[in-house]
Amino acid sequence: MTTTHRVHRRDSRSMGFLAEGSVHLVLTSPPYPMIGMWDETFAALSPAAAGALARSDGRAAFAAMHRALEPVWREVCRVLAPGGIACINIGDAARTVSGEFMLYPNHALILACLMELGMTPLPAILWRKPTNAPNKFMGSGMYPAGAYVTLEHEYILVLRKGARREFLTPAEKKRRRESAIFWEERNDWYSDVWTGLKGARQGLLGKSARSRSGAFPLELAYRLINMFSVKQDVVLDPFLGTGTTARAAAAAGRNSIGCEIDPGLCGAVAAEAHGWVRADRRLAGERIDRHLRFVHQCQATGRKLAHTNRFYGFPVVTRQEVELMLDVPERALAAAADGFEVAYAPAPAGIPEPADH
Repeated sequence: MTTTHRVHRRDSRSMGFLAEGSVHLVLTSPPYPMIGMWDETFAALSPAAAGALARSDGRAAFAAMHRALEPVWREVCRVLAPGGIACINIGDAARTVSGEFMLYPNHALILACLMELGMTPLPAILWRKPTNAPNKFMGSGMYPAGAYVTLEHEYILVLRKGARREFLTPAEKKRRRESAIFWEERNDWYSDVWTGLKGARQGLLGKSARSRSGAFPLELAYRLINMFSVKQDVVLDPFLGTGTTARAAAAAGRNSIGCEIDPGLCGAVAAEAHGWVRADRRLAGERIDRHLRFVHQCQATGRKLAHTNRFYGFPVVTRQEVELMLDVPERALAAAADGFEVAYAPAPAGIPEPADH
């Protein structure tokens, strides 16, 4: 099996190169309105946002920034296949403008926009980000009525285009069965609060590239891709940044497409493909190792698992896990300025280190 990953240096407000209904999953984290590091980005996209920022009108700037994002959400709705899912990682902003401190609820405006476009909202995920901050309050400290709670979470909005996706052909059904997740993963992943996933530091990319992108963790993207797509699906990130979505898609055996307007970030994604493949072989192995630990715990307590996975031969809880098979990326192929391909092998029970290429 091989997958293809393409990086397009272009503005995602117009993705005419993508056919309607050609994408199965959108996974992205857009620039966050009213977070200072993205002021310059929004000012370049929207004269209205630039003007509002210049005159310190926070409410007008907030509205203008979201209007600048609306064309992207329209394109997301257009390119998603029927039943396709959009997962959008977004944080709210708390900011003082002209002496007024207020919350700017980014998640609410994006959700409202996508609902207006016809998308169906599904239960969202709160990603509670670990923090080492010694002071947990904002405002007047110990005095009531003048302090504010700190923002320690971000949202992962989950929306679907139309009715539930159907898998009609034998090949589609087979890919879905092989893309199953373990029973214990399902109990952990399909929770509405996620903890323990730290904000990303893209170790394989240069410091200057990381400073221009607010990346989510690889494990977060990998989890969402396994939850809401199947093998060989197409995953789109309209704000690719440092390429975490492409990297996670490659690790999970999905194809990916990314849009990014920063030429430095575009080049970094393909240039690091070989390093990603080596580093990300661990993800499939970790899933198997966690399952084997779960099996051993069940055996230690006398719990019997009723089914056996046909590929690995180890016990599983449900019949839906019987054909589960993980693919391991072996090597990147034909890496080029606009993307790369990845070749795979079925994952053994233990994942060996790849040979150098």
